[in-house]
Amino acid sequence: MTSIQGYLGDGYEVLSSVGHIRDLASKKDIPADKKASYGKYSIDVDNDFDPYYVVNDRKTKTVAELKRAVKTADEVLLATDEDREGEAIAWHLLEVLKPKVPVKRMVFHEITKDAIKAAAENTRELDLALVDAQETRRVLDRLFGWDVSPVLWRKVGSGREGAALSAGRVQSAATRLVVERERERMAFVSASYWDIEALVQKGTDAFSTRLVRVDGAQLARGTDFDDSGQLKKAVLVLSEKDAQELAAAVVAAGEASVSSVEAKPGTRSPKAPFTTSTMQQEAGRKLSMSAKHAMSVAQRLYEKGFITYMRTDSQSLSTQAITAAREQAVALYGDRAVPANPRVYRSKSKNAQEAHEAIRPSGEHFRTPSSVSSSLDRDEQRLYDLIWKRTVASQMSDAKYETTTVTMAVMAGGKKAEFTASGTVYTFKGFLEAYEEGSDEKRSDADRASDQSLPALAVDDVLGVNDVEAKSHATTPKPRYTEASLVKALEEKGIGRPSTFASIIDVILDRGYVSKRGQALVPSWLAFSVVRLLEEHFADLVDYDFTAALEDDLDAIARGEQQRTAWLKEFYFGSEGHVGLRNIVDNLGEIDARELNSTPIGDVATLRFGKYGPYLEVPDATDPEAKARIVNVPEELAPDELTPAKAQELIDAPVAGDRVLGENPENGKLVVVKDGRFGPYVQENDPEEPEAVDEATGEVTESAPKKKTAKKAAAPKPRTASLFKSMSVDSVDLETALRLLDLPRVVGNDPESGEEITAQNGRYGPYLKKGADSRSLESEQQIFDITVDQAVEVYKLPKYGARRASSALKEFDADPVSGKPIKIKDGRFGAYVTDGETNATIPRGETPDDVDFERAKQLLADKRAKGPAPKRTARKTTTRKTPAKKK
Repeated sequence: MTSIQGYLGDGYEVLSSVGHIRDLASKKDIPADKKASYGKYSIDVDNDFDPYYVVNDRKTKTVAELKRAVKTADEVLLATDEDREGEAIAWHLLEVLKPKVPVKRMVFHEITKDAIKAAAENTRELDLALVDAQETRRVLDRLFGWDVSPVLWRKVGSGREGAALSAGRVQSAATRLVVERERERMAFVSASYWDIEALVQKGTDAFSTRLVRVDGAQLARGTDFDDSGQLKKAVLVLSEKDAQELAAAVVAAGEASVSSVEAKPGTRSPKAPFTTSTMQQEAGRKLSMSAKHAMSVAQRLYEKGFITYMRTDSQSLSTQAITAAREQAVALYGDRAVPANPRVYRSKSKNAQEAHEAIRPSGEHFRTPSSVSSSLDRDEQRLYDLIWKRTVASQMSDAKYETTTVTMAVMAGGKKAEFTASGTVYTFKGFLEAYEEGSDEKRSDADRASDQSLPALAVDDVLGVNDVEAKSHATTPKPRYTEASLVKALEEKGIGRPSTFASIIDVILDRGYVSKRGQALVPSWLAFSVVRLLEEHFADLVDYDFTAALEDDLDAIARGEQQRTAWLKEFYFGSEGHVGLRNIVDNLGEIDARELNSTPIGDVATLRFGKYGPYLEVPDATDPEAKARIVNVPEELAPDELTPAKAQELIDAPVAGDRVLGENPENGKLVVVKDGRFGPYVQENDPEEPEAVDEATGEVTESAPKKKTAKKAAAPKPRTASLFKSMSVDSVDLETALRLLDLPRVVGNDPESGEEITAQNGRYGPYLKKGADSRSLESEQQIFDITVDQAVEVYKLPKYGARRASSALKEFDADPVSGKPIKIKDGRFGAYVTDGETNATIPRGETPDDVDFERAKQLLADKRAKGPAPKRTARKTTTRKTPAKKK
């Protein structure tokens, strides 16, 4: 914003709305006289899907500042991003501010002096078709989410730590993709096969080879098997015995004869410059950045003026950019680095309004990564380097290579064993001097021969054979999606738009539908239940083709080819070819929640998903009427790893817990440690009454039957207490168990107020409590150890600043603004950066290890720029959209 102000000069005042200033109202914000029409969705579905908007609580101050500025202005330039969302933000500003002076739309794709001045001189009118497309998407998402999500709440339950579940037209399709991949992995049957590898030598040159044929029959490879472990075509499958015997025969032969040498020239062309999607994929593959993190870093680079706008599905470059890329390639790699004619890339997107140019370094002349390193933090520098390389490489010459494949024959034990080796030599590296695109894991990678350098060979050359080894292989299932490969799959299927991919992945991670194991996305059993419900009862809405068609329709509305109201009516109320969301919801019928949340694990047990996570329900084989046994499923166990064999292992494992620790001296009850469904805990039990024994005979005698009473009083529940995270079932002792059972612990009384202070453990960790006022503690051990004086000191600290006060994960030099040292701390809701005055949460997708001093300063500066969140007030500024006038 400061840069734009500087480029425009003193005649302009540049202010930021910081995104949308208003959105669809929540139910509580709708006035009583509007509830009949707008009460369910904040949308009047019977009146052309008219939305009811309210100004966001956090934006009331921003709106007041903007209104002040508009009053004294001669002209208003709306300079939001040039896409659906940006156009909608501009329209909302116009509706709320109601300027009485001329209003123009100003758009730019890079924050440079020339670009900003050109944008100010070449304004346009607001594009109402783009506004309609954004509003249609917003209304569509509200209708879908608010109709389908309640079904999940009733039939599936809640997510991680009681979080409400949600459904959405794009997030549900993305979750389904991840679940379907896990289902494929669960159904996969591995097949084993053998081959032989050998080291072949000509003089001092040696290279590796692999057996491909025996007596003319092709040897089996992993790609020859289907997912059920069966062969897809007729090939030779060697057993271990066959492979070992043949390997021994090859060793005995000791030499191979070259039967063919084939050399093929080839070329490789560079990839197009980055779109939003391809940038997210490469940032994931090469920089290990999540999609959200990559977009956050790209946003900073754009705002600082280093790259062009980062939300685009265009692959094209401007003439200015092509010239800059070619000039830089020639300067760095020589005249041959670029082809005679510039490369032109065409966008696949039909939506020309939203796709103007690919992501590239800004300006007429690109700045090299080394020249800007002092102005960027570590992640900004890494991403800028990636964007610069990709852009420059996109205009460079093809790489040229020659691949040589050699076939060698060995007569081994009366059989002709044929081995092959291949090597590639680049005769001209071309664009590879600057950049080579990364790739996602493929399950056929194991079959691929490693590239190597081969010596000069000719037919009939005799080569020595050494290090012959028979090797076993097993087929593998399709790899799980990573963020990069999921983004690629979503784009290929036309689900969502590149600018939304980061938020989609963030949502499915946040809801607990998916978790990360390294880079892989692993679905939870919760996701299985959610997807099963959607597939069985909302099949059309999670169909990939239908979801993609919705995106195409929104694009058509953005181009002015379809009308918003007519399209929404068909989606919601239905038509001849479409059932309609309302009809689906109104005719759901009975949904068996227990069945929905059940997955048979062979004949061994049934996996069920409950309030506290997944567990196995094991029936009693001897008594079908008996209550089924419950067996916990470890959280870290992925769905495809819960095979019938693994389930049996969990069932047969000795039950941890039920270890008697001793007797409570105060009441004589036995203290036992158990490993329960919700974690390890200790419990007090009444001691069992000793059996009556006849002293004369030593026989156990039956006690007299007790008289029946009219009503049996309910037995008091035994005292229980969860173990601390630092404790284990195996090591906890009686003394510790008694201290746990006595919680909450009375620390003492506040010297000033006289109120009692207690220490206890809760859902979010250890804390102190004094009346209704609570304070977090740094560790569970403090529950036992903290004194009254220490507790009083904790209460003297600001309520939220006191959290993890001394648990600095990292420490840096002083912040240039506050002059105080910057620290990274672990708070109740995650890691955050602080200088003691300002706290800034570390964004999702980044870890404390990723944050260096420069990034920490930036996070604090961004938080200060936003200012404190205003307090909630009962009054709200509300505006109802009136139909926009179209020419």
